[in-house]
Amino acid sequence: MASERRDNFQLDQHRVVVTGGHGFLGTAVVQELERRGANHIYAPRRTEVDLLDPQAYPELLRENDVVIHLAASVGGIGFNRSHPGRLFYDNIMMGVQLMEAARKKGVAQLLTVGTICAYPKFTPVPFREEELWNGYPEETNAPYGIAKKALLTMGQAYEAEYQFPARYVLPVNLYGPRDNFAPESSHVIPALIKKVYDAQQLGLNHITCWGDGSPTREFLYVDDAARGIVTAAERLHTAEPVNLGTHEEISIRRLVQLIAEEMNYTGEIRWDESKPNGQPRRCLSVERADEWLGWRAEVTFAEGLSKTIEWYRDHPLPVSQDASW
Repeated sequence: MASERRDNFQLDQHRVVVTGGHGFLGTAVVQELERRGANHIYAPRRTEVDLLDPQAYPELLRENDVVIHLAASVGGIGFNRSHPGRLFYDNIMMGVQLMEAARKKGVAQLLTVGTICAYPKFTPVPFREEELWNGYPEETNAPYGIAKKALLTMGQAYEAEYQFPARYVLPVNLYGPRDNFAPESSHVIPALIKKVYDAQQLGLNHITCWGDGSPTREFLYVDDAARGIVTAAERLHTAEPVNLGTHEEISIRRLVQLIAEEMNYTGEIRWDESKPNGQPRRCLSVERADEWLGWRAEVTFAEGLSKTIEWYRDHPLPVSQDASW
């Protein structure tokens, strides 16, 4: 299916609400909206608007007619293993309630940002959007991934029955300055940067990483992701999903080596194979993003990683006394 060719959606003529707009990705999206001339942006904090409360939505949407839904409960492998119920409930309830309220309000557009965790565990590489339903997600990611993927189906169903303008994009793993570096909930790049930094501060001669290092991942710099999301809000005219990625794959073992080299850490890298690897491979097809949106990633991985490490060195968290987490 090809995206229909229509005029671009003029965001500067609408009031835009960004859920999760003060988070890692949300901050970058708000900045990108401002850069493109959006005049009315509402990005409430979680303390202001509880998206799990159905009573929050009339006020959230009262003056806003475009929604970019970024808010999510999310974390790394360890967090996913510890909180599968919370991840499923929070993500599906926020999305379902928001979309129904937006439909009733008659908003001009709702763009939901999904997750790469929605793809089946053994998806052929590169992941194509047509493969989303051809298998079960990797087990540790499944509750989160399925909850987010259900919102794609809901949007397509709402467009079919109500002509509701639902849009959906799937960014690959994000990274960059201002990421979440807390070890109990961070993703792989910030977790590894903190692990190496802490080992250096403690004078440790080794670090221990989860799994065996064989899985591969693809990483998208946060500013590129924000640009892709706002571009989708302007140019995407179908409820079909669109991947946002770089189409570049790197093993976790090589990633650890690169981070250690960039940070001048010379200690031993050990692998705890009793811990899960996660999904075996991740690498996206980005043909739809190129064809339908005219969007491609611009920041190289080397450049983005260097900027992320530099930022963390200037904003470190308290040192953890153990490098085995």
